[in-house]
Amino acid sequence: MIADGVEDEEKWLAAGIAGLQQNAFYMHRALDSNNLRDALKYSAQMLSELRTSRLSPHKYYALYMRAFDELRKLEMFFKEETRRGCSIVDLYELVQHAGNILPRLYLLCTVGSVYIKSKEAPAKDVLKDLVEMCRGIQHPVRGLFLRSYLAQVSRDKLPDIGSEYEGDADTVVDAVEFVLQNFTEMNKLWVRMQHQGPAREKEKREKERSELRDLVGKNLHVLSQIEGIDLDMYKDTVLPRVLEQVVNCKDEIAQYYLMDCIIQVFPDEYHLQTLDVLLGAFPQLQPAVDIKTVLSRLMERLSNYAASSADVLPEFLQVEAFAKLNHAIGKVIEAQPDMPILGVITLYSSLLTFTLHVHPDRLDYADQVLGACVKKLSGKGKLEDNKATKQIVALLSAPLDKYNDIVTTLKLSNYPRVLEYLDTETNKVMATVIIQSIMKNKTRISTADRVEALFELIKGLIKDLDGDAHDEVDEDDFKEEQNSVARLIQLLHNDDPEEMFKIICTVRKHILGGGPKRLPFTVPPLVFSSLKLVRQLQGQEENPFGEEESTTPKKIFQLLNQTVETLSIIPAPELALQLYLQCAEAANDCDLEPVAYEFFTQAYILYEEEISDSRAQITAIHLIIGTLQRMHVFGVENRDTLTHNATGYSAKLLRKPDQCRAVYACSHLFWVDDQDNVKDGERVLLCLKRALRIANAAQQMSNAARGSTGSVTLFVEILNKYLYFFEKGNPQINVAAIQSLLELVTTEMQSESSTPDPAADAFFASTLRYIEFQKQKGGAVGEKYEPIKV
Repeated sequence: MIADGVEDEEKWLAAGIAGLQQNAFYMHRALDSNNLRDALKYSAQMLSELRTSRLSPHKYYALYMRAFDELRKLEMFFKEETRRGCSIVDLYELVQHAGNILPRLYLLCTVGSVYIKSKEAPAKDVLKDLVEMCRGIQHPVRGLFLRSYLAQVSRDKLPDIGSEYEGDADTVVDAVEFVLQNFTEMNKLWVRMQHQGPAREKEKREKERSELRDLVGKNLHVLSQIEGIDLDMYKDTVLPRVLEQVVNCKDEIAQYYLMDCIIQVFPDEYHLQTLDVLLGAFPQLQPAVDIKTVLSRLMERLSNYAASSADVLPEFLQVEAFAKLNHAIGKVIEAQPDMPILGVITLYSSLLTFTLHVHPDRLDYADQVLGACVKKLSGKGKLEDNKATKQIVALLSAPLDKYNDIVTTLKLSNYPRVLEYLDTETNKVMATVIIQSIMKNKTRISTADRVEALFELIKGLIKDLDGDAHDEVDEDDFKEEQNSVARLIQLLHNDDPEEMFKIICTVRKHILGGGPKRLPFTVPPLVFSSLKLVRQLQGQEENPFGEEESTTPKKIFQLLNQTVETLSIIPAPELALQLYLQCAEAANDCDLEPVAYEFFTQAYILYEEEISDSRAQITAIHLIIGTLQRMHVFGVENRDTLTHNATGYSAKLLRKPDQCRAVYACSHLFWVDDQDNVKDGERVLLCLKRALRIANAAQQMSNAARGSTGSVTLFVEILNKYLYFFEKGNPQINVAAIQSLLELVTTEMQSESSTPDPAADAFFASTLRYIEFQKQKGGAVGEKYEPIKV
C-alpha cells in the first residue's frame, strides 16, 4: 500500500515536471521573440503545475525548484522590458489578470522584485502589498513555498539602513514589519499542517513538517541580518513579536524549533540584555517541548560568550544573569512536574558550566546549583537511568575541569551529596575522574581535613559500597583502580610532621576498611609515606618541649607495626615480610635497636609460620639476608641471634642448589666493610665451606638420579665468593683455598659425567680473565693475585 503511494507520487511528480517543462519551452520561445503576452500566458500555465495537492513536501520542493529556476529567467525578461520602455506599473497590473491565484501571486512577486529595483515606488509599499496579497493562499504547503519565494526575492531589497532601497524615516521598521508578518503567516501555515488529515498519519505529518521547518526559520535568519535592528528595536519589537507567535501557536514542534532558532541566529549580547523576556517564555511552552536542550544551548552560548573576552563579564553581573537563569530553571521544572530526572540534571549541569565560566570566583553560586540538584534528587534513591548518571558525572566533572584543583572543589559542601545518588559503578568512575584530575594537575593536598573530605569522595574505590561483590569486578580494572589510589596516597604531603602524621592516620582509617583484596595495594604506599616521615624526623627521639602529643619516629613505628600486621592477617605474608624489613631498616637508621629487632622478629615469624611456597621462601631468605647485612644498630647478642636464624633457614630450603646459594649469601653477614666489629673471617670460611659441601651433595644427588653430575655453576659461584673475600682482606681465605677450588672446577668440567653447560663455561672463563686482569694491575693487588695459577 505504501509502495503504491510512493509510485503514484513519482508519477504525479513526473507529470508535473513534464507539464512545467512543456510550458517553460513555449515561455522561452515567447521570451526570445519579446512576446510579453505569450510569455505571461505560458508562465502562468507553467506555474499552475504548483497548484497540485498530491505531492509530499519533499516532492513538491523538487517541482518548486524547477519553477524557481524558470522564474529567474522571467524576472530578467521583465527587467529588459522595463528598459525597452514598458511601464513597470502597467506590468504589475497586467500580471494580476492571471486566471488562477497561485500563478498570479508568483508572477506578482516576480514583477514586484523588478518594481522595487526600479524605485518607481517605495520598497515598503510594494512589500506590504505583496505580503498582504499572499494571504490568498491558505493551503499549508503551497502557501509556505509561495511565501518562501517572496522572502527569497525580497531579502536583498529590504529598506534597511545603508541599503539602496532605504527611503525616508523609519524604513527599518517597515523592513522588520514585512519580515515579521511573513514569518507569522508562514508559521501559521506550518502549524496548520499538523491538524490536517487523519490521526493515524500523525507521524508522517510530523516528518513532513520537519522537512519544511527551514522555510519558516529563514525569516528569523533574515531578521538577524538586518543592519538597522539595534538592541532597543530587538528588545521592544522583534523579540516580543517573535515570542508572541511562538507561545501562541501552542505547537510543540514549532516551539522547540523556533526557540532554538532565536538562540542560534541572534547575537549573544542581545540574548544577555533580553534574558528576562526570553526566559519568561520558557514556562509558557507546551509540556512536551524539550526545553532542557534549548535552555542548555542558550546557557552554552552565553558561557562561550563569557569565555570569549573578559571585557564582557561586567555585562553578566549587571543583568544578574545567574540569578535569572537559576530562577527560570526553577520555573520550568515547576511548570513541568513530569520532566524526567535526566532533563533536570541536564539543566543544572548547563547552569553550573555557565556559572563556572562567568563567576569562577563565586563558589557559593556553584554550590547553590549543586544544592538545587540535590533537592530534586532527594527521595529518588540511586539513579538507574544510564544517561542521567552520565550527566551527573559531567556535572561533577565541570568544577574539576574549571578549577584544575580538587582543593577548591572540596569547598563545595553539596558536591559529596550529589555523589551519593550515583550507583556503585558510576561512583567508581567519578572517583577515578577525581584522582586523575589530582594526578594531572599535581594538586597538593596538605591537611588532614582535606584528606578526610577527599577520601569521602573516592570511597567507591577504597571500600565496598552496598555489598558490592568482588566476583563481578574485572581483575584488570580492579588493579588499575587500586593502583590509582596507591598513587594518590603517595601524593599526600605536608612539611609539618604533626600534620603529616594526622594525614597518615586519616588515610589509614579509611584504607583499613577496604577489605582483603584492596589492602595489598593500599597499605604499601601508606607504609612508605610513613617511612618518609620517619626519615624526616631521623635522630629526633624526644620533642624538645616535652609534649606528649608530638610526633616521634617511635610513635610512627608503633603505627606501622599495627598497619603491616593487617597484611599478615589477610593473609599476604610475602608482602608483609618485605614491609617489616623496610621498617626494620628505617628503625636501624634511627638507631632504635629494640624497634628494629621487633620488626625482624615479626618477619621471622611470618617466614616460619606463613611462607610455605619454596620460591617465596627463596625470595624471602635473600631479602632477610640482604637487610640484616645492612643493619648496624644491633648489639652482639641480637645480631648473633638473627644471623643464626637466617643461616638456619638457609640450610633448610628444599632444593640443594637453593640451600647452597642462601648459605654462601650468609657469609656476608659475618663480614661487613664499614663495620669493624663485624669481620669474622672464620665464620665466613665456615659458611663458604658449608656451601661447598652442599654443592658437592647436589652433584652426587644429580649423579645418582640422572647419571650425570650436572653443571659446575655452583662451584664457580662459590669461587667468586672466595675471590671477593680474598680481595677484601679476609685472612682465612688464602691462595691455597682458591687454587684448590680452581682445580676442583677444572676437574669437574673435564669429567665425563658432567653435563655440558655453555653458560657455566663462559662464567668460569670470565672469572679466570678477572684473576688475570687483577694480576696485571700491579701494585698490592697484583702481588696478592700473583701466586694464583690459572
